[in-house]
Amino acid sequence: MALKTPEAYRESLRDGRQLYIDGRKVADVTTDPAFAVPVAWGARDYAYDDPKLGDLLTYTDSDGQRHARIFQIPRSGEELARRMELLRHVSIIGATAGSLFALLHVKDQIGAVNADYARNIERLYEHCRDNDLRVAEVITDAKGDRSRHPLKQDDPDLYTRVVERRSDGIVVRGAKLHITGAAIVHELIVMPTKAMGPGEEDYSLAFSIPTNTPGVKIINRTYGSETRSEFDYPVSGRLSMPEGFVIFDDVFVPWDRVFLCGEYQQAQAFAHALGLWERIGSLVLITERAEMLVGATQLIAEYNGIDRASHVVEKITELIMFHEVLRMALDSAVRNCHTGPSGMVYPDPMAVTVGKYHAAMHHHGIIRHVHDIAGGLVVTLPMEADYRNPELRPYFEKYLHTKEGVAVEDRMRLYNFIRDISADTYGGWEVVTTLQAGGGLGAQRIMGYRGYDLDAAKQLVREFAGIGAPAQAPKAAPAGR
Repeated sequence: MALKTPEAYRESLRDGRQLYIDGRKVADVTTDPAFAVPVAWGARDYAYDDPKLGDLLTYTDSDGQRHARIFQIPRSGEELARRMELLRHVSIIGATAGSLFALLHVKDQIGAVNADYARNIERLYEHCRDNDLRVAEVITDAKGDRSRHPLKQDDPDLYTRVVERRSDGIVVRGAKLHITGAAIVHELIVMPTKAMGPGEEDYSLAFSIPTNTPGVKIINRTYGSETRSEFDYPVSGRLSMPEGFVIFDDVFVPWDRVFLCGEYQQAQAFAHALGLWERIGSLVLITERAEMLVGATQLIAEYNGIDRASHVVEKITELIMFHEVLRMALDSAVRNCHTGPSGMVYPDPMAVTVGKYHAAMHHHGIIRHVHDIAGGLVVTLPMEADYRNPELRPYFEKYLHTKEGVAVEDRMRLYNFIRDISADTYGGWEVVTTLQAGGGLGAQRIMGYRGYDLDAAKQLVREFAGIGAPAQAPKAAPAGR
């Protein structure tokens, strides 16, 4: 199979998929103005001959076939590090190929329950790799009243479920929320949103289907707009993805595309595996954005002549510390990687969890420092059209001047960058996703507690304090004595 070109990617999206945005049905996602920016971003992933990236975007397998590197299964720490570097240069729908790795991560465990599930996972991976397809992680259910389990909801469809089992497959009904890029990928990989229990067999469900499968409807919202100039919106004007409200309206799924159906004991395994690969992708992105925040804040302080003020240096130092902790967590995740039974190398879960938690816990405070230093022009600066107006431009050059060597246009561009990345459109999306991607703070604390070696910590204290091994509980006396 050949690698796709950007043109072939666009053509592959013209497949009759059922999409909606702004209350209207989308006739062709590749020509609809609301999707212009995301489709262009997704298409850039297929520019495999980009000389600036060299061979980063592709790899050659043992059979001599060239594939997109997003599908390369890491077999060493070096290959895992290569993947982390790759994630800095691909779109979100390139990064979400990690959901395939999540499936491969649990393949052997699931295969022990049902060998067909494992074979289906392998086939999906090969299908996506060989046809150069993009996938979406379809995880979060509507959930309804979150104090109640799926079976106790007012409507049984508030968690995606099986409504019919047939000899040739299953029929699925429900909805999944917050599905990034669902409208412009080829495959929807559906997994359980959490652990399930007895009686919740119909909700213990994992499968994959093409985006244009009958009964699938995607209602979209986007933080980007085709009418925004890259001067005013330097980030979201180039990098935006629709968020999909994915509806499964009695969708038929053949058995050869099912990875779990009823085995509730295994539902949590999917959720945990997906969380790891989603958090590592998020950590790569947040680490890069943190470095940008350091650079932008230092630069605007210099432009405004306040870079030597002690309170400014103090705040920028906090930004530096934030970035460095994330960078070290990412480095630790790769250096202390693990190898699964299949030989796939994966990042250290504790390092990933700690880095992602640190980012989510402190991101709002870091943004506060950025805004405190940059000032009100972050949200009050006039638009590019005003600056380009010959009648108004002299006023901009006069009143936005700070000092020799700082061009007014450059200062405006920097303010627009800060606003876009931290206070508007893309920035608003990132504030929420930094907190929620891979699970909120509570979920990350649980993962941190469960993943920490508490026994080793207790043993360390026993040795220093001279405390012996814990006494064994006495055995119960045999019955009748």
